[in-house]
Formats: sequence, C-alpha cells, structure tokens
Amino acid sequence: MDRMDDFLRLSASTARFTYGAPRAFAFGDEGRLLWFLRSTGPTDPLDGLWVLDTATGTETRLADPRELSPEPAPLPVAERRLRERTRLVAAGIGSYALSGDGRRAVFPLYGHLYEVTHEAEGDPGRATPGAQPKELPAAGPVFDPRPDADGSRVAYVSGDALHTVPGGRVSPDDGARWGVCEFAAAEELGRDRGHWWSPDGQALLAARVDESALQRRWFADPAHPELPAEDFAYPEAGGPNADVQLWVLRPGGDGSGDGSAGLGAGEGAPVRLDWDAATHPYVSDAGWESPAEILLTVQDRLQRNVLLLSADPATGRTRELSRTTHPQWVDPLLPGTPARLADGRMLTCADTPGGAARALALDGVLLTGDGIQVRRAAGTHGTRLLIEAGQRDPSEQQVLLLDPDSGELTPLADGPGVHSVQASSGALLLTSADADGIRRVLRAADGREFVPGDLSQPLPYRVVPVLERVTGRAIPTALVLPRGHVPGTRLPVLLDSYGGPGAQDVSAEPRRWQHRQWWADQGFAVVTIDNRGTAYVSPEHTHAMYRGFSEVTLEDQVAALRALGERHGDLDLTRVGIRGWSYGGYLSALAVLRRPDVFHAAAAGAAPTDFRHYDTAYTERYLGLPQEHPEVYERDSLIPDAAGLSRPLLLVTGLADDNVHPSHTLRLSQALTDAGRPHQLLALPGVTHMTPGGVREKVMALELEFFRKELGLL
Repeated sequence: MDRMDDFLRLSASTARFTYGAPRAFAFGDEGRLLWFLRSTGPTDPLDGLWVLDTATGTETRLADPRELSPEPAPLPVAERRLRERTRLVAAGIGSYALSGDGRRAVFPLYGHLYEVTHEAEGDPGRATPGAQPKELPAAGPVFDPRPDADGSRVAYVSGDALHTVPGGRVSPDDGARWGVCEFAAAEELGRDRGHWWSPDGQALLAARVDESALQRRWFADPAHPELPAEDFAYPEAGGPNADVQLWVLRPGGDGSGDGSAGLGAGEGAPVRLDWDAATHPYVSDAGWESPAEILLTVQDRLQRNVLLLSADPATGRTRELSRTTHPQWVDPLLPGTPARLADGRMLTCADTPGGAARALALDGVLLTGDGIQVRRAAGTHGTRLLIEAGQRDPSEQQVLLLDPDSGELTPLADGPGVHSVQASSGALLLTSADADGIRRVLRAADGREFVPGDLSQPLPYRVVPVLERVTGRAIPTALVLPRGHVPGTRLPVLLDSYGGPGAQDVSAEPRRWQHRQWWADQGFAVVTIDNRGTAYVSPEHTHAMYRGFSEVTLEDQVAALRALGERHGDLDLTRVGIRGWSYGGYLSALAVLRRPDVFHAAAAGAAPTDFRHYDTAYTERYLGLPQEHPEVYERDSLIPDAAGLSRPLLLVTGLADDNVHPSHTLRLSQALTDAGRPHQLLALPGVTHMTPGGVREKVMALELEFFRKELGLL
C-alpha cells in the first residue's frame, strides 16, 4: 500500500523542491559572465552547466549531461563520497572549476573530463555560440579537475594520484593519496579540496594524505549479497588521524611530470611545507596568495589553537602570521577568511571579548562589535567589504557593506528574511529568501539587472512560523500550527529539532518549513528549538555545549518546550512526540530514554548513539579525548540508558551511511533487546546519510503512522 500523499510524492520527485533551482554560481570574464549549474525542470535530477551573459541577458546551456553521456555510469568512489560530505543531492554535473579569466570551465561527468569555453558578447575572440564541450584525455576515472590560470592545463585526481593534462602523473607512487582531502577535512573542517594551482600556473600545491594508520570501515549490502563489500578509512574518536602534508609540485611547462621520481631533492623537486604538524595536524584552509606566498591555516587536535601561516613555496619554510586560542575550542573559520586585501592587510575572524559575537578583524584589530554576528566574508565591492551577518535576530541574515577603515556599515539587503551575496568586478548576485520564496537578482557592473532562471517546483506552502525567544537564556524557537487551526483546539506536540553544535534550525529560510507544515497539517503543533550549542546566536551560546551534549541539549529542549506550553495553551504537553535525524536522532532517542515524563514517543534516525565511535575532529572538538575524559563519553552515550526505555521508540538507519555508521543504531537496538525493551527498527539497505531518492519521504509516511498510533491520533 502506498502511504505517500500528494505532498510527499511531490517532495520526493523534486528532491525537496530543489531540482531545477540554479546553484554553484561563479562569476567569470570580469563579472560579465555568471556560470551556474541547473537541471531542466522540477523533476529533472541531472544538472547541466549554464552561463548568463550580462551583455545580452541570455542564458546558454553549455553542457548537457544527457548529450555527453546518454547512459549514466557509476561515479568514481572519491566523487561519490565527496557528494556525501557536501550533501549534494543533484545528479549530472556535480561541480566545475573556472580558469583564471573565468572564460573556460572544466568539469567531471561519470569519471570523464570535459572543458568548455565561453566569452562575453563583444569580447575579441568570443567563442562561437553553441560551442560544444570537449572531452580531454585522462589516465582513468577523473575526480576534482581544476584548470590553471590561463586554462591551458588541467590538474585532476585519478586512482589516488595527481595528474595534469597535457602531461601525466605529477605525484609519486608512495602509497598515499594525493590531491584529495581527508574525511575529517571535508566533513568537519570546511575544506573540500586537496590541490591548488599557483596564480602563474607554474606549480601545484597538493595535499598528501596517508590513511594507513586508520581503522577500516566496511559496508556490504545485505540486500545484494552477491556484491563485494566496500571499505574506507575512518578516523574514530581517540584513534589515529590521517597524516596530512602539503607539497609544492612543479610540473613541466607542458604539464609533464614524472611521478615515479619520488620526493627527492634537487632543482624542480617537490617541496614540503614545514610546520609542526605533530602539534597542529589539521589543515583547515590552504591556498596561494601569490606565486611567492601560500597561506595555510592549521589547528591542534583539540582545535584550541589555530595558526595562520605564510609559506614560501620555494623553500617550504613557514612563519606565523596570527594565532587564535580558546580554552574550549576555536570555532571553525568564517567562510571568506583568511584573506589578504589588495592593500596587503589580512582579514581574519575572531570572537568579540566575552564571546558575544563572531567578528571580523583586520591585521588583528576587530572591525565589528557585539551588535553584529558575522557569518561570512563575501569579498569586496569597490573599497568596501561585503559581509553576511545577523543583526536583529539569529533567524535572519542581512548583506552589509563594511568600510575597512571606519567600520561603517551600510545595508545592501536587510529586509526580513535570509539574504546572501556573491560579487566580482562590480557585479553582484543577491539571493533573498523569506516566506514568499527565494529570489535572485544579478546586478551587472553597469547597473542593469537580470534574474537567473529558476525552474524548480514552487514551494507548496507559505509558512510563517511563530518565532520566539524563550526562557531566561532567550532560546530561539519556532511553532508551526495546522493551516486552519481553530484556537482552543488542543494539539499533540511534535518536536522537530536538530540541536547539534554549529547548526541552525530556527531560520526565516522558507524551504526548511515545508515539511514541518506538512507535519502540522497531520494534526500536530510542530515545535523547533535551537538549544545552546547551535549556531548564530553567539559564541557564548555555542560554547555552552562543551563536554555536555546530552545535559545541555536536553535541558534546553525541555525548558523551551515548557515555556512554549505556557505561552500557547493549545499545545497539549501530555502528548509529545519527537523526531530527528543525525544529531536530531540522538536528541530524539535521548529524550525518551532520559525524560519519559516529558516525551511520549520518538523516531530517531541515524543517531550517533555512542560518540566514542564517531569521528575525531567533530567529537574531540566538543568532548575532548575519550582517553582523557571517559566519563564525558559515558555520560553522553545512549547505550547505558537502554534498560530504562519506557516509551515507544522507532529507530531508523541507512545501511550505507558512512557518516553515522549503522553500527550506532544497531548497538542501541542490541542493548534494548538484551534488556528486553520493545522497540522498532527500520534498516534501509543501500541508503546513505542523505537518504536520497525519495527514501526520506517514505520514512516520513511510516513515522506518521507511528506517531498517530502512539499519540492518540488514530
């Protein structure tokens, strides 16, 4: 029997209303071209490569994945895993990279390497309209191709080796992986690449990743026992990390390089960047500032000390430019930092004194104060900095111009909602999202405006959640009621929160409320709470979770829920369900295990039930090393609570989840079974952490039946 209704079917067929929406914008040709990826409509999963020419206002599809590859092939393993790390749902062309002038793009498609050229109308030597992508030769399945400055050479990864075309392999065959990022960098540190061309195209900065010391995690599909198992290296809390080095490689002028030459000395030999990697093993950011300087940001294992280093690519020697410390942890870098401005000053991020706000600093001097929560440095516009920040409420985001000399702030997009920006050579792409939908406007340098086409499914609901700050801690909350709700009618409550560090649920962004409105229309008052530890309130708010996942998360969720119950009499707190995925799944199981007096049923998806088995960078940042603080890990584990389960619990896990391994859910299920505690387990063969292909909607339909039964709605 099909339990999916029209909304869930629409959500599944449109990838939650994202297919057909333009994404991955990049300016080229001095702001005259806007490149992006988009499919042909709301049910088309295959993204093609498009360009909008501001000279004419026309959009041109430069690469159609169906024409280039009529029979889709499996993705290279490295690309498939990076799509998981970056939560990329769309198929087809997943990414592209531009040459220095922004007129040439290279991209992988099912392991093949392509390039295409386009120049703005009126430019000398403009490519012929309708020019076709050209496939370039490659040594094997291609991952993460990137052109040099003039587009004459392309670096790419194949078979864990770094290659160039024209040319050949430029990295040694030494058992390490070259030109890639390790799991921790992509999943937790915000770095999703492992090689960078120098601005003059004469050298490559390349990561060397040795994962030989890491444990292997295995995945076998029990629904297809004829298929071989797949394994990968996973850095479990308290265990070894990947050994990450950075090297400068110098391919020949035609791109050639003899990788078999190894890492010996001599003219043109690879140069290793020299820093105390034993003390600061994490590389959270790297890149070229000029042909003579590399900037890199490194961190110690517990992420309490973050160093910005300048490296000489000729010698590998580094010098410290700045150091940021915190007794708990230093928050991840704000996107867009560090960056050297045109006048040589260095833009970095910092906390204001007392931890009231995330701020920008110029040569170590704070530019912004407590009244503004900076979220991203988006580049420059004229002589001023472009920033994305929250001013009035953490649920909203504004775009502001910041004078780096006076500190004066000028609003660029500051109406209600969530606004973001991209910029290049005087051109701006502004995106605004609120209850009425998502709008994009491209402002060319000459003042003309264009609207990039959005072919996605219009959002079914116009949702205006009730946003409130509650309790003495001013915790952000949201309440969504059924459409047409009659005041005075009591409703069971469904708590739908994530609650984990560094994330935000309570936001004016409209897509996140579509499914919560659907849940409300099934007869629930849907409540979402951003407890201490979540993002964008203040560093102090975020750091309150230190060594206290279970205690802080649950305390705030309960306090905020009760505060909302006092404000809204229609919330029936004698019937409270809770659902969530990932950390939200952890919260859901935690809630019924430790506070059955408050929570009466839970659906817990992909829950990390014991953080001793989660990854190093995330877990140790917040909880410390398990060898040094075993009591913290024991307190935050759900396994010891299994015998006390007294409420209905539905556990869900994807058996191909390489982020929260299915063993987390299975260990809790085993502990519940050993204790004789009834529960339900839904194991999804072949399903990853993202639950793609409509799986999440099917799970929602089953969750609905579960909550209707357990909360008395049948």
